[in-house]
Amino acid sequence: MDEDDDHAEPSPRQRKIIHVDMDAFYASVEQRDNPDLRGKPVAVGGSRERGVVAAASYEARKFGVRSAMPSVTAKRQCPDLIFVKPRFEVYKAVSQQIREIFAEHTPIIEPLSLDEAYLDVTENLQRIPLARDVALAIRAKIKEVTGLNASAGISYNKFLAKLASDYRKPNGQYVITPGTGPAFVEALPVGKFHGIGPATSAKMNSLGLHTGFDMRNQSLEFMQENFGKAGAYYYWISRGVDHREVRADRIRKSVGAEHTFPSDLADFAAMLSELQPLIDKVWRHCEDKGSRGRTMTLKVKYSDFEIITRSRSASSPVANRDDLAHLAIGLLKDNMPFPKAVRLLGISLSSLQDGDDAEPPQLDFGI
Repeated sequence: MDEDDDHAEPSPRQRKIIHVDMDAFYASVEQRDNPDLRGKPVAVGGSRERGVVAAASYEARKFGVRSAMPSVTAKRQCPDLIFVKPRFEVYKAVSQQIREIFAEHTPIIEPLSLDEAYLDVTENLQRIPLARDVALAIRAKIKEVTGLNASAGISYNKFLAKLASDYRKPNGQYVITPGTGPAFVEALPVGKFHGIGPATSAKMNSLGLHTGFDMRNQSLEFMQENFGKAGAYYYWISRGVDHREVRADRIRKSVGAEHTFPSDLADFAAMLSELQPLIDKVWRHCEDKGSRGRTMTLKVKYSDFEIITRSRSASSPVANRDDLAHLAIGLLKDNMPFPKAVRLLGISLSSLQDGDDAEPPQLDFGI
């Protein structure tokens, strides 16, 4: 679920939306560029003891290797796993090629990451009547230009299009029509709903909600009472309803940086030193894009892999690096000493807006 779209409601206009998702994007680029890697289990990321998998090929996924998995765990599950160092500049260049292919069909493109995007093709530039044929054309052109496979989901709203793109992976596509949408959602386990994570899924299960059908049998009041603002979103998507538009002007809502240490840290001075390059990286992005944010989040991963986050919002957007550092260091100080040794620190700045935007209303501090 988009962080600024907490509900879905009926829409009077039926759209044609495609969700395109590249198959094992980073790993596929590496296999494309190095024939020796083709057909082999590949992980993009650090192979060192404290490394993390950024992406895994389908050959590696058969062994249970997944992104964000510690490298030592991945190697244990797949002893023949080949680690490749990430080449983000290459991935960005390929992503731009794919974006240009999208633009041949529609100007209404909402990128979600380097390897996936929503497209509104209700009125496409090629005047292709059926959205499924637009998706076929896009996937064929991506294959021709980049040598990579893409999967696609086609439906009348964003929620169902994203579900559909997973349905025939890899290198496939699936259509969910207005006639089949409600039944498709009805049979879906709540843990498979995009926007419902493990904690919310467990809470739903404890309330007797295991499938879309179970959710659909609840009133809007019940869903809002138990799940707050998101309750309305869950209520409508359980009925196959989502009116969110594909937004070509979608802006990035946050920017962050994190680092896994060679050895666990417990000393404040050492953590403060490690925090500085993260602050520099985040502020460099803000300067490059001319954007400013108000909410700082500190991410801490302990030696036992437990993760905590703590956030604080300023009364106005950060104006310079010193303000950014003040927020980040203040969060670190306020949460010292940590109960366990620290394996990773990360920071992110959210509530981003253009630097020329009007002064926003004051926000409360919150942890």
